[in-house]
Amino acid sequence: MIAKRNVVLLIGTLGAIFTAEMVAGQAVDQIVAAEERRIQQAQVAQDAIDEVVEETRDLTEEYRSVMKEVDGLLVYNTLLDRQIADQNRELDNLRTSIDSVTVIERQILPLLTRMIEGLERFVALDMPFLEEERTDRVDNLLALLERSDVTAAEKFRVVMEAWQIENEYGRTIEAYTGVLELDGNAREVDFLRIGRVALLYQTPDGQNSGAWDQAARNFVPVGNEFRNSIRQGLRLARNQVGPDLLLLPIAAPEEG
Repeated sequence: MIAKRNVVLLIGTLGAIFTAEMVAGQAVDQIVAAEERRIQQAQVAQDAIDEVVEETRDLTEEYRSVMKEVDGLLVYNTLLDRQIADQNRELDNLRTSIDSVTVIERQILPLLTRMIEGLERFVALDMPFLEEERTDRVDNLLALLERSDVTAAEKFRVVMEAWQIENEYGRTIEAYTGVLELDGNAREVDFLRIGRVALLYQTPDGQNSGAWDQAARNFVPVGNEFRNSIRQGLRLARNQVGPDLLLLPIAAPEEG
């Protein structure tokens, strides 16, 4: 009986041990499974965190890019504001100039009229060289003054150019061919102009020579002693010979 009881106890003990081992095994499995679940959850959480970090990084880069663009736009807008302010000043100046144009035009047109009339009188009282050319120039100026399609500035330029041409006559010598009435006959002659000091003529055959008398307002004959000098002066004016000393009939200046 004692032996049987021991066997029963041994079996019970082994059963208890086996049961405990089974329970322990199940607990370990549960712990491992729980740890795996925790690891999986942690991984999911880490992935979510990584995704948030990546999105945050992207948003940060985008923010920086936008801020750089904003800074550039601020600088650009500042420059535009300065340009607009400068253009507004230019517009104010243009408005002032436009307002002044009418006043200036009202003042300049009478001035041009007086300048042309003065030039016309000057040509009429001057030595009669290039009469047709100079008279036509004055007539053209008078016609130009009446044209509405020409600006006042252009009219002023042309009038000043005409005065400059007249001014140049006083510093140049010139030879040209024209027609002069001699002894009641129209004859072709060579004119020699020396500034506004002398206006001489000579027929192509050299037989007749003369000089303009400003006091008498007429051409007067000169002696044969001036024939060669006048011929040489004509050649000099035409650049056919070099500069030379000429003896010419020039009236003495009168006291003003």
